[in-house]
Amino acid sequence: MSETIETLAEREAAAELKGGSNVDHEIQLPLNAQYKEPAGQDLQGLALSPSLASSEGTGLLSLPWEMVARIVSHLPAECVITVLPQVCRALRDVGTDSAAWQLRARRLIGPQASFPLGPVDGFDWPAACLEMEQLMGGWVQPGGAGPDADWDRAVRGEGPGGGGEGAHQEGDGGPGNDGEGRPGHGAGGAVEDREQEMGTREVDEAAGEMEGERMERAMVDLGEGHGQGGGDVIVGCGPRPGGPPGASTGLEHFCLPSVHIAEVNCLLLVGPEGGLCASGSRDRNVILWDLRERQLLHTLRAPGLFSSHRGWVWCLAGHGPLLCSGSFDSTVRLWDLEAGGAECGLIRGHAAVLCLSCQADVLLAGSVDKKVSIYDTRAAEPLVKSLHLHGSAVLCLAADDKYILSASKDGSLAVFDWQAGKLLQKMKLKSYIRSMSYGGQEVWAGDSRGILHTFSLQNGSLRAVSQFDVGHRSLVTGVHRSLGALYTCSSDRTIKVHLPSAPPRTLCTLHRQSAVNGLSVEAGVLAVASGNICVEVWKPAHQ
Repeated sequence: MSETIETLAEREAAAELKGGSNVDHEIQLPLNAQYKEPAGQDLQGLALSPSLASSEGTGLLSLPWEMVARIVSHLPAECVITVLPQVCRALRDVGTDSAAWQLRARRLIGPQASFPLGPVDGFDWPAACLEMEQLMGGWVQPGGAGPDADWDRAVRGEGPGGGGEGAHQEGDGGPGNDGEGRPGHGAGGAVEDREQEMGTREVDEAAGEMEGERMERAMVDLGEGHGQGGGDVIVGCGPRPGGPPGASTGLEHFCLPSVHIAEVNCLLLVGPEGGLCASGSRDRNVILWDLRERQLLHTLRAPGLFSSHRGWVWCLAGHGPLLCSGSFDSTVRLWDLEAGGAECGLIRGHAAVLCLSCQADVLLAGSVDKKVSIYDTRAAEPLVKSLHLHGSAVLCLAADDKYILSASKDGSLAVFDWQAGKLLQKMKLKSYIRSMSYGGQEVWAGDSRGILHTFSLQNGSLRAVSQFDVGHRSLVTGVHRSLGALYTCSSDRTIKVHLPSAPPRTLCTLHRQSAVNGLSVEAGVLAVASGNICVEVWKPAHQ
């Protein structure tokens, strides 16, 4: 009997919210007439009320609160967030129930995972659920297929509440994460055994090179002057048949025209909806693309040059209309996107620039000479300070208005306090971090063996949380984490889309024809830099 009542209620709610007439007219609720809001009262206490209307009502709002909440839980998050508040204040308040959103998140991630990894206080549950539903709608294979087997892989370390053993944190002496969870696992486990000091061997042009070797060869070429050239032209572009989800998932997939003539090392989506994409290549050029028209907008030219830089373009960063490109020619060039990509600044360093992070008028640059340099992009003499935090090349950076996080080839991960101007903590791992995503007190990082590490950063204290094997077999070249989405890519030629739970729930794995050098995500748009000359894009069909 209860199931019959609930089914009727669900049908009635769906008909009213969609404006349909599938339910008999005598049981449709004229919302404005039947529901009378108490004068001078806000309905913040509705959760304590056994009913939303008088017993004389026969529509949706006459049902018990629990039944209304159950009906609403079956509506899409987008409907609950954007449509219900416009119906009436009662339904608006149903959508503000934090417990209901947490239950929705639990249904999405499954009973065996925890979410979120960071603090629960102040967490934006509606936004997280909305993003997770949109992600699943775009990336879960048609036909209701569940996530792939990567979700069922063993969690490395002690799980969400623990962390690995043996990590050494300078400064607090506490336990941390050793980065070891899969010794000798696949190709990635042998990366460090094959590594040699920079400058001790010739560039190995063999096919199927590992990303760790790629980085070393690039640095060797820099020392020998090869980094000034355009690199080898690689022929062949396009997705592997059967790789990405089809159009029925609501995503469009396409490759941008093959304008670059050498390997694409990096890219960055810019603009409020990811409508523009910048790509940097070993052909020394930065190219700006219009993703809506799927065409080239500008090839950015430095004054007096036929290219953007004199060496390989290795990294990109941006803030608002400012785009920054770092190169093996030891410079960072600043470009004004509002002026059609005109150069608006030049920063000269002393070593190849490997990573960038842009915060308003402050630019951070990590380089081969072990330094993290802080620049003021408005000043005639932009260098503010050089930080010596590591014993080897700085490979990746992440920052907010309080802290700078930097990771190095020597396996160290450092936290620097902007305001105090001092190193707060330094953690040593047995494998180096190559890519990192930081936000909301959570840090997700990919290492040289294909393992994902998670850290918590609260009040200046970095704590290793856990590490996960999500199926990558070699170096993780890109990580992007947001409230309800997690993207990773690797030199093992795969791109993976996950829900950011512990362990991550993998929704989709894409196999490409060559190593993937990096990714960028903005407003549901995913762009990846391929090891050939290709830039691939997946975007919602409505954008």
